[in-house]
Amino acid sequence: MTQHEYVFIAISVILGLALTRLLNSVAGLIRAHKRVSFHWATALWGVLIMLFILQLWWVGWELRSVTEWSIIDFFVLVIGSIFVYGAAELALPTEDYDISNDSELVFLAHSRSFGRLSALSMLGYFCIGPHVNITMFGNPPLLSFLFPAIGGSLMLLIALRPAWFEFLSVVFAGYAILILYLTA
Repeated sequence: MTQHEYVFIAISVILGLALTRLLNSVAGLIRAHKRVSFHWATALWGVLIMLFILQLWWVGWELRSVTEWSIIDFFVLVIGSIFVYGAAELALPTEDYDISNDSELVFLAHSRSFGRLSALSMLGYFCIGPHVNITMFGNPPLLSFLFPAIGGSLMLLIALRPAWFEFLSVVFAGYAILILYLTA
């Protein structure tokens, strides 16, 4: 077993849990569909979080060329995976089975409350980007800080300006497409 394979077992477990959690939330919302107040922006947010889970998994494969891993590299990737898990956990509303009060199933209200915590978790994920890009991939520092800074700024805006969530989720979708293109 290579060092990459060994390291990525832990990261894959966390990313698998994040994906499972997100899909479990979708399943619960489908079960409660008659009581859900759907909004496209919250659904888009959930899809974008899923894309970043898969993007981190994909980038992990590219890290197979790293021959010497440090404990710092391992911790940074585990912490980044935990941040993505946090974003997945809080991305979509969850059913609490209180049928007399369905306020937790209002997509847009969720995005403007707990969804802000999802964005803050993604901010943590974007903070690890420069380390991975510079120390592990050897990318130029300017670009290695620029793209995560843009993502982090969007996350701060979502957290600080919840009324702008719909607009910012569309901007974040464009950003996500750019990141997927650059890391594909």
